[in-house]
Amino acid sequence: MLIYKIFRASEWAQLRTDGTTTGAPIDVADGYIHFSTAAQAAETAAKHFAGVGDLFLIAVQSDPLGDDLRWEPSRGGALFPHLYREMTIADVHWAQPLPLKDGAHEFPAGAGFE
Repeated sequence: MLIYKIFRASEWAQLRTDGTTTGAPIDVADGYIHFSTAAQAAETAAKHFAGVGDLFLIAVQSDPLGDDLRWEPSRGGALFPHLYREMTIADVHWAQPLPLKDGAHEFPAGAGFE
């Protein structure tokens, strides 16, 4: 299963340069890296990145993360994937820009995004 991380362009560039990341400032503060499922990603973008351009959507396969990935309740009791280790460039399945169109982020068609 693919899970998704939204990064600012500078955070994505830093991961590509360093090879590892502890995530965005909110991830560092919380002690884990926040991910979303395809069904949760649009709400995550709207809630935490409203009106923010220059973002990247990073897809990661969940199974290889093993026990470092935990599914924990968050918004309304929904389970969200949280990674309890650094994210590596090797974890990235694919990455692409997450464009802002008419005030909303445009997610890839046909990938299960709502």
